[in-house]
Amino acid sequence: MGELDFEREVGDALASLPRELRDVISNVVIVVEEEPPPGQPLLGLYQGIPLTRRTSGYSGVLPDKITIYRAPLERLYGSDREGLRRQIRRVVLHEVAHHFGISDERLEEMGRY
Repeated sequence: MGELDFEREVGDALASLPRELRDVISNVVIVVEEEPPPGQPLLGLYQGIPLTRRTSGYSGVLPDKITIYRAPLERLYGSDREGLRRQIRRVVLHEVAHHFGISDERLEEMGRY
């Protein structure tokens, strides 16, 4: 999958969220990078302050960051284009869930990990 196609899939995954969720995503940037930091077997990463932990003093801060790592996703799922699309969507939604304050443990309980 080309770089632009991959980024389009990330955008499509975000667009698949219900409008009421998309409308409350706040102060977050979503980027695609080739590889995670050395020694970290990641497909995606959320860095920031989840919406559930923001207080009235939350202002003037840099945006949260959701990073989707292209190369590991393509290595694992690239032989099946539709499977790769599903996994990109799964990783994007997983990281967005962290933005909403949902932990990995809760995602597991919900059957969404």
